[in-house]
Amino acid sequence: MARKFLYFVAAMTVLFLVGAFALNAYGEDLAELVFVPDVEFQEQIQLEDNVYADVSMWMAHPEKTKKNPALWLPTGFENSETSLGAEGKAAVFFIHPTSFLKKNHWNAPLDDEESQARARIFLRGQASAFNAVGDVWAPRYRQAAIGAFLTDKQEGQMALDAAYQDVLIAFDQFLASVPAQQPLILAGHSQGSLHLTNLLKDRVAGTPLSNRIVAVYVVGWPVSVEADIPALGLPACETPDQSNCLLSWESFAEPAEYDNILEVFDRTEGFTGKPRTGTQLLCTNPVAGATKTATTAEQNLGTLVPNDDLSDATLVEAAVPASCDERGFLLIGDPPDLGPYTLPGNNYHVYDYSLFWANIRADAMRRLLAFRAR
Repeated sequence: MARKFLYFVAAMTVLFLVGAFALNAYGEDLAELVFVPDVEFQEQIQLEDNVYADVSMWMAHPEKTKKNPALWLPTGFENSETSLGAEGKAAVFFIHPTSFLKKNHWNAPLDDEESQARARIFLRGQASAFNAVGDVWAPRYRQAAIGAFLTDKQEGQMALDAAYQDVLIAFDQFLASVPAQQPLILAGHSQGSLHLTNLLKDRVAGTPLSNRIVAVYVVGWPVSVEADIPALGLPACETPDQSNCLLSWESFAEPAEYDNILEVFDRTEGFTGKPRTGTQLLCTNPVAGATKTATTAEQNLGTLVPNDDLSDATLVEAAVPASCDERGFLLIGDPPDLGPYTLPGNNYHVYDYSLFWANIRADAMRRLLAFRAR
């Protein structure tokens, strides 16, 4: 599933470099030429089990009170959420998306400042949605290069496997560091969500740990209702006050063009071992917090609209509606103007979190309170 999985997923950050015009004009061939590494794959030395005990190995960490991108809030935002107190908070584990665009390595070196800076931008716009419900932990990891998603070479899968091993070590340290009974929220985007699905299968499904999960936000990566969810250990979040469940969505303006996505998705095998062909994608409407409810723009509590250099953003209410279509893609109506990073086919993958930032924030709080009440 992961290797050359979906051109649209890999293209998420391509636009930072080649621009919308070039990508639309030359498409996948250009992206492959520019981004697939042309060097030999280097085995990644396995990190020590305790390496993530070092706070510097985390982009976001409870002990990082300065330069912590997950603590960011948009300009003018007034924090009016319920005060949970130290005893009421969750611990949030967040896996950032692909930010390494170079082709000189299959896996990003941890000292590559360009990709680290780009990852911090992503965390500001994504992980910050969870900072009201608890401390956010976001590990630095040797992510697979964006070119790993744009090739059939075995090195692409090897790079993803190596990145996942870092995530596992970070997650184990996270669990060892938080109180044994503290509720957990797990979240990610794109490559981060791919690793998150594997983590659910390997560390959560069928274990007592599953009982501590408030919710899992598998955003920007497709999840098959029939072929994946039964192996992930938690059901889909079907209602807004449900806890101990999964949410997922992929955002498209209309007309949505995702046939190339389905062409690849339908050729893959799910975590259950069953084919994904023709199966429904899990689609949560993040405005409604439900799977089968359409919402108007007026119900959208706030979309992050970034400034030109992505250093800040403002929160705009009632920007877009949301509804899930028959196959499981999230539709947001007419294309909104959020900047130059919309992908071909009206694909708003880059903005999966920022489109619904305030609703995701409210959703996490609501599910945590429901979990506590349960």
